[in-house]
Amino acid sequence: MKEEYFKWYSPNLNKEIEMLVFGHAGYPVILFPTSMGSYHENKDMGLIESAKWYVEQGLIQIFCPDSIDKDSFYNKHIHPIHRIENHVRYDKMICHEIVEKVKNNTPSGKVAVAGCSFGGYHAANFAFRHPGYVSHMFSMSGAFDIKSFLDGFHNDDVFYNSPEDYLYGLEDPELWKMDIVLGTSNWDICFDANLKLSKVLSQRNIHHWLDIRQDKNHDWPIWKEMFPHYLSRIKFF
Repeated sequence: MKEEYFKWYSPNLNKEIEMLVFGHAGYPVILFPTSMGSYHENKDMGLIESAKWYVEQGLIQIFCPDSIDKDSFYNKHIHPIHRIENHVRYDKMICHEIVEKVKNNTPSGKVAVAGCSFGGYHAANFAFRHPGYVSHMFSMSGAFDIKSFLDGFHNDDVFYNSPEDYLYGLEDPELWKMDIVLGTSNWDICFDANLKLSKVLSQRNIHHWLDIRQDKNHDWPIWKEMFPHYLSRIKFF
């Protein structure tokens, strides 16, 4: 399985960013790490290995960017306005410095996005904010409410990065074309969060699959089951 390491200066973040890329060809999948996770976390925890067959067959290419959660939602040493501003810069980095460079690797000109736990938030929020760039969104045990990170602070940036809020006003037809999966379990600490987001999507008549698995904890074993299963939904050719 081909593995490449990239490091570059991000003009959007005003800092260096790191990323691992797995595979030599195929449908681009942007895979976010969990809370405050690094660019190599998904490899270290075996999630990349779970998708090895797809990667080696040249069906997918997985891009694992670093997170900046420590500078945004989890940084209690700065004002909430700067936490959300830093997240907005991260969204721009993902969009302009990664997705726009790889989306044309497919005939659709789109990518798939995925993530586990808080990575599920990043995947869902990016997909819903940029539906013209995303064909598939796979959230595994995601949590989608960022308000608890912002100490009661609220502005437009907070609103437009809270899927449960802004989904009600979205009208982009590309959103209704997206393949959306919300993976969770009845034992998942984020079970209620997935039920809530599923309800919002249903109220907007946005087709999605709420995949509720039984008696599995919020942890890597269930995500390693989910990820290759969800990848099979991609039309590779």
